[in-house]
Amino acid sequence: MNGTTVGNLRDFGAHDVALAGGKGANLGELVRAGFPVPPGFVVTTTAYLAMLEESGVGGELGRLLEAGAPPAEIRTLFTEAKMPDRVRKDIAAAYASMGRSPVAVRSSATAEDLPGATFAGQQDTYLNVHGETAVVQAVADCWASLWTDRAISYRRRQGVDPAGAAMAVVVQEMVRADAAGVMFTANPVTGEGNEVLIDASPGLGEAVVAGEVIPERYVLDRAGGIRAFSRGWHEVVIRAGAEGGTERSVGTGDSVPGIGSGQAAELARLAVSVQDHFGRPQDIEWAIAGNRVFLVQSRPITALPPQPLRLNPIQRLLAPFLLEMFQVRPYPLDVSGWMQRGILVMLHGIAGSVGVSFPPLEKLLPEEDGVVVRLIPPVPRPTLRTLLAPLSLVRRARRYDPARWTLDSRFQTFLDNVSRLAAHDPRALSWQGVIALANEAFTTMRGITELRISYFPGILLPQLELRLMLLTLGKLKLAPALIAGAETRTSQANKALENLAGQVRSSPALNRIFSTLPPDELLAALEQGGEFAGFRSSFEGFLAEYGHRETVSVVLSSAPTWSGAPEVVLGLITSMMGGRPPVRDQTGEALADLMRHPALRVPVLRRHALSVVQAAKAGMAFREDSHFHATKVLPPLRRALLELGRRLAVAGVLADPGDVNHLRFEELAAMPDGGALPADDRERYRRLVLARAAKRRELEGIPLLDPVSLFAGSRRPRGVLASGTPASRGQATGAVRIIRSPDEFGLLRSGEILVCPYTNPSWTPLFQRAAAVVVDLGGVGSHAAIVAREYGIPAVMGTGNGTSTLADGQAVTVDGSTGRVTAA
Repeated sequence: MNGTTVGNLRDFGAHDVALAGGKGANLGELVRAGFPVPPGFVVTTTAYLAMLEESGVGGELGRLLEAGAPPAEIRTLFTEAKMPDRVRKDIAAAYASMGRSPVAVRSSATAEDLPGATFAGQQDTYLNVHGETAVVQAVADCWASLWTDRAISYRRRQGVDPAGAAMAVVVQEMVRADAAGVMFTANPVTGEGNEVLIDASPGLGEAVVAGEVIPERYVLDRAGGIRAFSRGWHEVVIRAGAEGGTERSVGTGDSVPGIGSGQAAELARLAVSVQDHFGRPQDIEWAIAGNRVFLVQSRPITALPPQPLRLNPIQRLLAPFLLEMFQVRPYPLDVSGWMQRGILVMLHGIAGSVGVSFPPLEKLLPEEDGVVVRLIPPVPRPTLRTLLAPLSLVRRARRYDPARWTLDSRFQTFLDNVSRLAAHDPRALSWQGVIALANEAFTTMRGITELRISYFPGILLPQLELRLMLLTLGKLKLAPALIAGAETRTSQANKALENLAGQVRSSPALNRIFSTLPPDELLAALEQGGEFAGFRSSFEGFLAEYGHRETVSVVLSSAPTWSGAPEVVLGLITSMMGGRPPVRDQTGEALADLMRHPALRVPVLRRHALSVVQAAKAGMAFREDSHFHATKVLPPLRRALLELGRRLAVAGVLADPGDVNHLRFEELAAMPDGGALPADDRERYRRLVLARAAKRRELEGIPLLDPVSLFAGSRRPRGVLASGTPASRGQATGAVRIIRSPDEFGLLRSGEILVCPYTNPSWTPLFQRAAAVVVDLGGVGSHAAIVAREYGIPAVMGTGNGTSTLADGQAVTVDGSTGRVTAA
């Protein structure tokens, strides 16, 4: 078939996209499977390419693309070109075989096979075309529509090479529809896979797909039973004209359905059969004429939300903490590399030490087309070894003291391994040498894993002892504040940032550029200005000490660290230039409150209580500091992975070295030398990366797990703007400042209310200037809550929707004791 310019629809199948385009291949597949599709033929991409070559358009097209010519000029090139005689004759013959009846002529682009890229409405369709001359012209017009402004813009967004774009054209018998529309084999709004959604309106389906009417809508189950119905307004009715083309008339506006419930049920059952055939949810265009149903298009549903989750209590408990780490969709390389070989090894090791098992990674982060589509909070499962866990915990707690963990010889071994890892220059290594370097990074991470397994009881048991003691004394509410305030590497980093901000405040020149320039321009100004040498030296020293800190999440190797994104640190310094708001010593107040208890007047009990508090604080400090040191593996790992990306970009596989994150680690490891792949392998990986990138773009607006769903059952009291878990006591009033990501850090001003979707340790310097913090996710044990207590500012966690219900500049009062945000 490759040399064929025209072929019957039944000659093509789902795998013939390169020849028949996405629309033609799918329709041909439906014909072969016996579905009711109007008869027709495909003008293949061979015909399009023949036109390019024989008319000279191809050479001129290349020149215009290289010169960046406007789309209108390119389209003129096509409309003025002469169609090759053999292509014209083949189209005429195929049209004659259909009895020269009126037809619909539809574009069918080859790029329509990309996941997430439907190309819906990007190229042209011509309905009710009469006569051979008109059909040939419509085919030429479809070719030209490949180069409309909207089609070019859409391909650019999808990463499709314009030079490789090609067009097939589908010509089908015209269906003079009594009613038509679209149907989805899963609910495209909710993701519910057990529903079929049908939009219908009288006349041709163009009024529905073009959004010119409010269609009648049916929601049905997979057996055709109607779950819901909403009337349509039939504002416009489009029908086939007697002499060709279409005619528009104003609808009656009545509420009489265009299709009956029986027809809706038939359509639903047909839709389910189509989905079963293709193996994934479908977006289908249909028409009914004389009580006969026809399918005129079927393609995968794009941007389909995952099936709604129904979480059990354990999953609902774990979800907010997981969401803090998974605010950004991980790339395939994140999942298969750093997470699978680093983070998950730690999780399974710690859980396994108490006889608990977690489901595999693919259950936590299921994928479609190689891209993570959702986050499913795991359910830990106890095993027989769990029975022995108390003995194991007590034994390790006695042997390993978290206050002395840095004296453990394994910690020094870890630091030595990190230094050795960082000393390697991946540019000097072979491909497999760079792979080995990445594997060495994963192995180095196991040093922290082993330490966390050993010292984990030193976190858990003191926390339990503290809470039991406080419960006995009737002071349980003091627990969160008592464990805050320990000296950690994070608090040291925050003090170092405060010192840098002090340098800025004391220098008029620094103050001027920090006050007027955005972080990216600020970085360039600091590098060029000789008068800033002292600050530059201090800043470089800070990055050398703390630059391995993550910017987005500890689970992502794809995101830069502070040293890789110094503008993030400059944004933090900018936010700290103003004076620091007054704060409370919550830890000191809580300790004083505890010591006033009559039972603690007894010296031995008082000393025991203080030791319990100190042990609990030491455990929390170990948690924080071991996290800090674990991220030291990230910079050398990122250098190795980006070096692989650089070589693939040089080889033409990737457009940018960062696109390496669309590949899996095992795919990279299987390449003998990514910089010298055979041509077929280069093309295969290039298309794989494009497909995964397109799928990722498709999912951009869909959260991994909707935080609102976690709090859907909670009712907000009257007058409360947002509510959540009380996480740090006190009240503060100020203007809201919504910070959604690290690149916005510099927007926060002293005394504002920080409202954010999540936090991690890299956010905590902002708390030195915020009057209070309100977070969509997290709980009393999250980083944000702990640091808020350390700085003595009110905090409300787990609001679910604070970033969407509050607005920048809005005056609010945050009550960290009740977990409520109200208008000031």
